[in-house]
Amino acid sequence: MRVSSQRVRPIDVMHLGKPHVICCWEVDGWLVDPGPQSCEETLLAAIGGERPKGLLLTHIHFDHAGAAGALVRRWPDLPVYVHERGAPHLADPAKLVASAARLYGGIEGLNQLWGEVVPVPEANLKILEGGEKGLEGAFTVEYTPGHASHHVCYLHESSGMAFVGDMAGVRVPPEPFTLAPTPPPDIDVEKWEASLETIAGWEPKALGLTHWGQVDDPPEQLERVRESLNAQAEFAEQHDEDGFVEAYSGRVHENAGEAADAILQAAPPDQLFLGLRRYLKKAGRVPSD
Repeated sequence: MRVSSQRVRPIDVMHLGKPHVICCWEVDGWLVDPGPQSCEETLLAAIGGERPKGLLLTHIHFDHAGAAGALVRRWPDLPVYVHERGAPHLADPAKLVASAARLYGGIEGLNQLWGEVVPVPEANLKILEGGEKGLEGAFTVEYTPGHASHHVCYLHESSGMAFVGDMAGVRVPPEPFTLAPTPPPDIDVEKWEASLETIAGWEPKALGLTHWGQVDDPPEQLERVRESLNAQAEFAEQHDEDGFVEAYSGRVHENAGEAADAILQAAPPDQLFLGLRRYLKKAGRVPSD
């Protein structure tokens, strides 16, 4: 059943000028995952420069939440909902920036991709644990780790649409091809699979993906990402980084049609490998360095 309403709409923030890479969802005046600060002007244009009710963050990775501090700077009373594990890193992003800079080739590379990282004052942070119902009169929240240890998902109670961040994978409908986004540092396959069961338990009418758009076959999509997650982990266990990157770049181009470039921008295979290898080492499935 397709969810179509003025209360729910996708906003393509056009990351690096490319469509269908990062989607911010506007839901009842709230912004779910506003995207990176580098896309702030595109987002502001889409909402007509009008103050949203607030921000609902699934997690604090820059492609989802990087614009949060800049939007609070623009509207100092803007509330920002985030899981308790992620909140300290929004208030003081120094460690997050330093860690990400190593992944993106230094501060310059990080800034080119994601823009300025502005702290969110603690007074603006609204802390979530998971299990909240009737949040702002509109949302149910569940804690959904696996992609990130601080990931939550939001069920829009009136429409039945679930906003799932990265938990249901990277896909550009109508193409069914799906990747599980597995960047470092805290991928956990078992927790991810349990979180998929949590999302399925909502019996959502549709899924709102950050990468990218509305999915109208939730049970099938949750199974696609489960299969992809386990296949990627097995492949990363058996191959080195070069072999993984070559294989998965090829699979995306072979199977994703015109969406291939957007999928690879949203989920670069080298990052998929690094996150999985970190998990595999912790799980004792590959030797530690």
